[in-house]
Amino acid sequence: MEKIKLGVSDLNASRVGLGVMRMGTRSESDAQKTVESALSRGINFFESSNIYGNGKSSASFGKALKSIQIARESILIQSKGGIIRGDNFKRVDFSKDNLIKSVEDELQRLGTDYLDSFVLHRPDVLVEPEEVAEAFNSLEKSGKVRYFGVSNQNPLDIELLKTAVKQPLIVNQLQFSIMHTGMIDQQVHVNSVDNEGIMRDAELLAYSRLNNMTIQTWSPLQFGYFGGVFIDNDKFPILNEKLRQLANKYSTSKSAIAIAWILRHPARMQVIIGSMSDSHIREMTDGDKFLLTRQEWYDIYFAAGNTMP
Repeated sequence: MEKIKLGVSDLNASRVGLGVMRMGTRSESDAQKTVESALSRGINFFESSNIYGNGKSSASFGKALKSIQIARESILIQSKGGIIRGDNFKRVDFSKDNLIKSVEDELQRLGTDYLDSFVLHRPDVLVEPEEVAEAFNSLEKSGKVRYFGVSNQNPLDIELLKTAVKQPLIVNQLQFSIMHTGMIDQQVHVNSVDNEGIMRDAELLAYSRLNNMTIQTWSPLQFGYFGGVFIDNDKFPILNEKLRQLANKYSTSKSAIAIAWILRHPARMQVIIGSMSDSHIREMTDGDKFLLTRQEWYDIYFAAGNTMP
């Protein structure tokens, strides 16, 4: 699989990475099989979060790595932190103590000494950039984190962090798929008065390219906010027919075409898939094997119900 550098780092990551959010519900043997399947398909990038499965997902992934006995330096591990959940509450907390604790707890669950990258999981509206900077400095100095990034943050949120944070923010993890195209819609409908022209993402796509931040896309086969998978969904007959036609042309699956559509964008995004199924991992990683034409890319965009002025 092709690899890309994440942002300005020296991390050579597979263009398709595996998110382990669902691994906490798997048996040890099944978790190991999932990791082995990903590795066999050229995936070297794995991502978790301290809240996935209340920590069980990271622990399960760590046990799988130990069983496989893979060399730590041969893979890249990213985790997210900052969200705190309780029985009756949820908040985001970018305080120094919480960020450091998030990393240290994850390292223990994963059974490793360091993270290749640590990402702030959604914005904290009470953020104090100086505290984030202190946390990042401590984590970098101790060798527990090599690089840092953000998730679901707008350009000015990032610029605010940069007033204190000195490390480069190499990634921004954002929801993006054929059925979640807000970052593109506002470009297509610029200077228009229709709803698609409303700028909800503050030019995140252009900002990321200008600042050499890699966009990591989550829920690449979903519509809505975890509304379900659009592949073979009766709600989207026109889109699925177009995906079928192109899948036949490239001798692949609809899922592979959906992943290839994201990878075709010149921003050189990284796709984070979350399937635990060997067959689904195989299908989605096939999206790295071919390049859609410009017309095919737009045909898919319009088949999803999008328009152009």
